[in-house]
Amino acid sequence: MPKGSFGISTTGTGRQLVPEAAGDNRNEGETGLQHYVGRFAPSPTGPLHFGSLVAAAASYLDARANKGSWLVRVENIDPPREAPGAVTAILRALETYGFEWQGPVTYQGSNEGRHRAVIADLIARGLAYPCTCSRSSLADAPAGESGPVYPGTCRRGCDAGEHAIRLLTNDLPVSFTDGLQGRFEQRLESAVGDFIIRRKDGLIAYQLAVVVDDFDQGITDVVRGLDLMDSTPRQLHLQRCLDMPQPRYKHTPLVLSADGQKLSKSSGAKPIPLDRVEPVLIRALASLWQEPAPELAEASLEDVWKWAIENWDPEKLRAKKQTFQAPETIANKQNRLS
Repeated sequence: MPKGSFGISTTGTGRQLVPEAAGDNRNEGETGLQHYVGRFAPSPTGPLHFGSLVAAAASYLDARANKGSWLVRVENIDPPREAPGAVTAILRALETYGFEWQGPVTYQGSNEGRHRAVIADLIARGLAYPCTCSRSSLADAPAGESGPVYPGTCRRGCDAGEHAIRLLTNDLPVSFTDGLQGRFEQRLESAVGDFIIRRKDGLIAYQLAVVVDDFDQGITDVVRGLDLMDSTPRQLHLQRCLDMPQPRYKHTPLVLSADGQKLSKSSGAKPIPLDRVEPVLIRALASLWQEPAPELAEASLEDVWKWAIENWDPEKLRAKKQTFQAPETIANKQNRLS
């Protein structure tokens, strides 16, 4: 099977680099990492906005600077939230901005059978269980770091009927050292509680799907936005339950609008333009604190990427929690990026 498909059915097109030799790219815990494999995994809830571009660029640059592979995976596991035409728009934007990836684009929804088999295995081993609790029944649950903390109501069984599947947690500390943000620790049982890995409507939950798909694709390095950092302990717990190796993580600062709000599709962030993309990419590099060189104002898209890869310095992002949209004047020829 050619590298890039990893047993997941795919459709769609994109700018694909020539695949490298096939092999097992999974890491071996915290040491013995093999060939770097990164990924960008957008959800098709709308077109890419500037914050998405910054996140994609950080992931791409870290992979390219480390002479690694970079994959694109569309996380289409929540059909009710998908926007018509979003997948096409996302891939067109990535292609227009000069991103190049190994192998075909993969689609998380195509791996559903694998996800369900993993859930069945967790249930069989007593690590997951059915839960019929509704949101209203949990209204009085204590507040945690990511919302209400599930109190374990259905741990000892529940009535038959429509149900979700939850993964058992404990209160031992789950910790990791983020490549940008430093050490992060969470006690899942008291901070989150047993969390959902399959929803009541039968859809696979993000936490389960992302862990399984990262493993199946041999992902060694996850570079993504800081808003996903508090999900990481849940993913580490799942990796341990499934005896899967832990990737390295870098969580990049969130891009904020002028009024201090996180740029997101839900907040109405505008799609990135598909004409004159070089100035927008230069602004993304500035938002990543990469201090783009003045001469890039007149450079081609290929040369902007060449400079960015050669000069990628993630240390400039260390411990930064937020960044702002770089002003349009930073990529203006008259202003010489000053």
